[in-house]
Amino acid sequence: MKADLFIVDDLKLLMEHERTWCASLFMPTRHVTSHVQENYIRYKNLLRDVETKLVEMKADGTEKTLESAYRLLDDYPFWHSQSYGMALFMSEDLFRPYRVPLHLQELVVVGDRFHVKPLLPLLSGDGRFYLLALSQGEVRLFECTRHKVNQVDLQGVPLSLDDALKYDELEKQLQFHTRAAGAKAPRRVSGPGLKPGSMRGMASEGRRPAMFHGHGATVDDTKDQILRFFQALDKGLQRTIQDSRAPLVIAAVDYLVPIFKEASTYPTIVDEIISGNPEGVLPQDLHEHAIKIAVPYFEREMTDQVALYRQLIGTGRASNVVEEVVKAAYHGRVETLFIPVGIHQWGTYDPATDEVILRQSNCEPGCDLLDFAAVQTLLNSGSVYARQPDQMPDRAPVAAIFRY
Repeated sequence: MKADLFIVDDLKLLMEHERTWCASLFMPTRHVTSHVQENYIRYKNLLRDVETKLVEMKADGTEKTLESAYRLLDDYPFWHSQSYGMALFMSEDLFRPYRVPLHLQELVVVGDRFHVKPLLPLLSGDGRFYLLALSQGEVRLFECTRHKVNQVDLQGVPLSLDDALKYDELEKQLQFHTRAAGAKAPRRVSGPGLKPGSMRGMASEGRRPAMFHGHGATVDDTKDQILRFFQALDKGLQRTIQDSRAPLVIAAVDYLVPIFKEASTYPTIVDEIISGNPEGVLPQDLHEHAIKIAVPYFEREMTDQVALYRQLIGTGRASNVVEEVVKAAYHGRVETLFIPVGIHQWGTYDPATDEVILRQSNCEPGCDLLDFAAVQTLLNSGSVYARQPDQMPDRAPVAAIFRY
């Protein structure tokens, strides 16, 4: 089962899946075991709503999918390890449940494409971020939202300086054996790393770098070894983090940060750091400190985009007209999009004629055009901000900044 993960690749999969019927179900969940029964009841009620809508549209091939949906009720591990919300996408040949770290509202949408707008905060400009707890003795990567922190496996990379030096030593030994007889073997270098600490007792920037065994080891040698360690780590981050637009918050002693930035190719490293040694610190404590950095970062980014929108509105480089925004999003022109949470604009868009028709309700053929515009913006590498209606720029029904 999917758990606490919904990324752009999932979005692409759902958007490429066009069938005669697609059902999307969203619900809040209680992640305390004593409230599992409440989750069951809510889920069964929403499933009945799905069935009713499928009967009304005379959908074919629903039996097998609905059987899988009801069988999910018997999945004990799934219901006893819930997050804050659950989303389920199903059609005649697709069944995808997601446990997500978002407070979702009850919603069922049945149409000819999946409805994903409730999950957009996980992909938007104010949703997901990463936290890198970095020291010479231990590296941990966490995927975070405002509500949740999950550790991410880093595979195929050294997770401490000692590991990096062992790999480096092995490589040198292999090189040594290919040399002519009589060549000197490389000197083995090892380091103890930093001592564990707590958040309050984190190491200050005055902590001196780790000492290394062997004659002639210098500060430059130490920095070079750490730099190579971080370069290897950076390659692992590139393979692991699938959305490099998400900001990266670093927890580390101060002197390691500029070395990591020198080694890293990650494009959105947040300047402010959690200063101190993160070894042994609980993920929840690290997350609490990271939120204080990430939320203001998101707010600054959003404030800058709102100011840019207001500067460009009326020039042809921005719009708050639904029909204009939908067309621009489909054609990849939207750089930044603001959409209101909980508000729907039903209608249709025909790519062949580039025509948008607005509808009054979802009882007629069509989809939520705001959802459609957001998906197209994300698929074309734009940024989406899902805001409360009263927080929309100029309280507009939609707001977009165009690339051209």
